[in-house]
Amino acid sequence: MTDLSQARLATLPAKRQVAASFSRAAATYDSVAELQRAVGGQLLARLPADLQPERWLDLGSGTGYFSRTLGQRFAGGQGVALDIAEGMLRHARGQARAGTAVAYIAGDAESLPLQGASCGLIFSSLAVQWCEDFAAVLSEAWRVLPPGGVLAFASLCAGTLHELRDSWAAVDGQVHVNRFRALGDYQRLCADSGLQVLSLEALPHVLHYPDVRSLTHELKALGAHNLNPGRPGGLTGRARLLGMLQAYESFRQPAGLPATYQVVYAVLRKPRSVQ
Repeated sequence: MTDLSQARLATLPAKRQVAASFSRAAATYDSVAELQRAVGGQLLARLPADLQPERWLDLGSGTGYFSRTLGQRFAGGQGVALDIAEGMLRHARGQARAGTAVAYIAGDAESLPLQGASCGLIFSSLAVQWCEDFAAVLSEAWRVLPPGGVLAFASLCAGTLHELRDSWAAVDGQVHVNRFRALGDYQRLCADSGLQVLSLEALPHVLHYPDVRSLTHELKALGAHNLNPGRPGGLTGRARLLGMLQAYESFRQPAGLPATYQVVYAVLRKPRSVQ
């Protein structure tokens, strides 16, 4: 297993931008990662009960929260933490304890720097939504999993943060909110991957905030603010900003302003008998 070179990452501007954004957020990420911990916990609960991998991969490992959890759950196995953001990996190494990941690798989910049939479990929570070529992610999972190995991922799909998107749409036509692929695309690509789909479903996860600023501050602290091509540059006009805030108020509930995340949970297995 080897690190992807900086030159490899430098040829991918969009990925470089994602890596830089999450690297900058490494120190603040865990303080605002309520959604990430909840979703990862739901994904862990969906793993097959009889799964005992000799080696597992935390794909998009971030600050290492679930690398530590996986290390405790699969105490007899060896763990690998892989992320495209080197700042996150440095933070995770600093938080590492005995029994968690044995290797921390800078790498790309679409081109894993791992040997074939080397990981009995690939666990990925809220990372693959940033991968443009999800078919390549699935192809790499097929290559790295041995027969009987499991890919478990949680991702975001279309409809995520629709309240914020609709509120901006009320005042201008620019891209202010990250776009995500449709649930149907996940279903189609997983069905075509050759992996057995044990489960695949999308569930909403709603968080509430006292005001829009609290939401946007959290997105920035996570490194998950607007990263899409076509996003507006420079400052947003005061009138448009006030219009967006007013539009968002129409969604207010007793608990506060809702922010809905549409989360895809999927568990796939490489067939035990591969032709």
